Amino acid sequence: MQEQTLGLMHFWEAGDAITHSVAYLLLGMSVASWYFILSKVWSAWRLRKGARAALERFWSAASLDEAIATLSAADRERVFVPLAERARMAATMQPNASLAAAVDRTELVTRSLRQEINRASSELESGLTFLASVGATAPFVGLFGTVWGIYHALLTIAGSGQVLIDKIAGPVGEALIMTAAGLAVAIPAVLAYNAFTRVNRITLAELDGFAHDLLALVTTGSRVPDGGTDALRAGLIEPGNPTQNVGH
Repeated sequence: MQEQTLGLMHFWEAGDAITHSVAYLLLGMSVASWYFILSKVWSAWRLRKGARAALERFWSAASLDEAIATLSAADRERVFVPLAERARMAATMQPNASLAAAVDRTELVTRSLRQEINRASSELESGLTFLASVGATAPFVGLFGTVWGIYHALLTIAGSGQVLIDKIAGPVGEALIMTAAGLAVAIPAVLAYNAFTRVNRITLAELDGFAHDLLALVTTGSRVPDGGTDALRAGLIEPGNPTQNVGH
């Protein structure tokens, strides 16, 4: 009977509107953060399982159109496919009176690929700001509930004139639960934020390498050999002359 009296429902009933609001706020933050965590885990798993394995098959295709079709079937998250489509579109753009036509073809392809990488980066980073905010603020929200619970305990002591465990057990338990709830919400959000940041960094590095391979493909007709991508990125190899000796 004593355990039922001092159970969670007892602590909940001992709280007021502010305590309940803090609890609902922490619950909402937890639900939203877990939604982003699970959805991004699912997206990362699909990306690793399909698109990255299809990149090798991409370069084994007989034509760019066939390569894009092969990659589209595997890249269900559409991270790498838009990059290849933008490269093909920029490379086959017909001259007209627009400002884009006045730009060198290589610069046009580079600009299109850069815009697509920026778009992919924005999509990959969606939700991370919220996870970081939850990880940073949830402990303080719980701490506010803790302070409010201690305030209730002090009011109870002042009203009774003596310290009675059964009178302050509710407010003190309420305060401890709020502290634990704040940490329970913040810790998964922080861990997930760090993990997704690392995954996104690896994915963007792969996108960057794929973009430079596409640039070499549409400007020279062939993929840059191993080690040539970094040289092309540094501007040491002219796109029109991939066989240039870097050491000279």
